[in-house]
Amino acid sequence: MRSIRRSIYKSPAQLRLMLEPGLATAASLDAVAEIIAPGVTTLDLDRAAESAITQRGLSSNFKLEQGYFHTICASVNDEVVHGIPGSRVLQPGDLVSVDSGAISTQGWNGDAARSFVVDDPARPDLVAARRELSRVTEQSLWHGIATLANARHLNEVGAAIEDYIDSQGEYGILTDYIGHGIGRSMHEDPPVFNYAVRQKGPEVKPGLVVAIEPMVTLGSAETYVRDDGWTVVTDDGSAAAHWEHSVAVHQDGIWVLTAEDGGAAGLAPFGITPVRPA
Repeated sequence: MRSIRRSIYKSPAQLRLMLEPGLATAASLDAVAEIIAPGVTTLDLDRAAESAITQRGLSSNFKLEQGYFHTICASVNDEVVHGIPGSRVLQPGDLVSVDSGAISTQGWNGDAARSFVVDDPARPDLVAARRELSRVTEQSLWHGIATLANARHLNEVGAAIEDYIDSQGEYGILTDYIGHGIGRSMHEDPPVFNYAVRQKGPEVKPGLVVAIEPMVTLGSAETYVRDDGWTVVTDDGSAAAHWEHSVAVHQDGIWVLTAEDGGAAGLAPFGITPVRPA
């Protein structure tokens, strides 16, 4: 008996239902940005993000992951992704990558991440290097999103991300952790690579919704998972940055679901104007 494979493409009505969880996810990261500073704990960041989501009538989708009990992942310095919030106190110079997500009462998901560098006037060179790493990672994300706007196949996105990062200097691009489709589940097909691959990937056409999330290091891209079973750390101790947006392709263009402006500011340098799904 032939199995039935769920389509990776959403209907216009389904795309509209993904707007609110995307905005709630963005609001949670805005809340983190407002309080991140020396002396704040990663659990403080988690509480701020959760409050922003629940105030909009949604809930955390991270808490639906088996064995995970927090609203965000907070990864500091050599922690790349999946860091667990707790009593860790942020210090001047820390690079903090925060990943968050929200789910609506109708069961639709948002997922996004940003990296922040805590200021440290005593170590300007360290801060400058980490801010540049974050900038390169964020801009590689926007290069990927801009490519998606005109791509024929999804894997053109990863090639654009890798090309941009390589043009900026010597950085490590994680290959063990990649982006994904998103919709009724936070993690769905198709895979979204952050580097060039031989396969073309699925066709880019209306209804495709993907979470693009480059993870970049100042050194080696080799990682291991700590004994907590979650936190991914660089082998060589180098700092890492993580940026992510959930993006919808529809009949009139693209829309960054997890950006308040739909991605207008990030896409403006590429001459692309995002269009809200009708």
